[in-house]
Amino acid sequence: MIAIIDYGVGNLFSLSSSLTYLGLDNKITSSAEDILSADRIILPGVGAFSDAVQKLRDTGLIDTIRQQTAAGKPLLGICLGMQLLFDKSYEYGEHDGLGLVPGRVCPIADDLTRPLKVPHIGWNALHFPKPDPLFKYVREGDCVYYVHSFYAKDCTENTIATSEYDITITGAVRSGSVYGTQFHPEKSGEVGLNILRAFSEL
Repeated sequence: MIAIIDYGVGNLFSLSSSLTYLGLDNKITSSAEDILSADRIILPGVGAFSDAVQKLRDTGLIDTIRQQTAAGKPLLGICLGMQLLFDKSYEYGEHDGLGLVPGRVCPIADDLTRPLKVPHIGWNALHFPKPDPLFKYVREGDCVYYVHSFYAKDCTENTIATSEYDITITGAVRSGSVYGTQFHPEKSGEVGLNILRAFSEL
């Protein structure tokens, strides 16, 4: 069973529907017992980092998440859920993340060299600096759907996918059994479904 963590942030229904379409048992939950009994964990998220991390703290699940990932249980953070995995975010101030992946989350606009629209919204191609089983059903140049104004930096060693938007955007990261995708697999058509399928096989 895949536990989708419900902490009041994120489009949980579309994610659950995608997993169900793939025939994957899943449950939207805020229960530590469900997370402990799950085979895999997904941490979704949309909105502002500070609000999301506080809501996650309020659930009392952070220690459970850390314990389960330390034991090797696969976790996938999606969009803001990926950003929460990092050490810090500089979205409207400085905020501590979960510290599961080294790096920091910074504004895209500060690093652009030409006037592109922010947020970065829409389809963009994936590039793979190193092979990873999360992308075993995906090809170089396949496109996924992004919606974000902040991106992960100082995480090259853990970066497993990138996209170009004037600058190199961190598309996906991995640290041990902890994965994150800045894009939304559940909104990325067949490519996204293939990524979720691969996650279920880790």
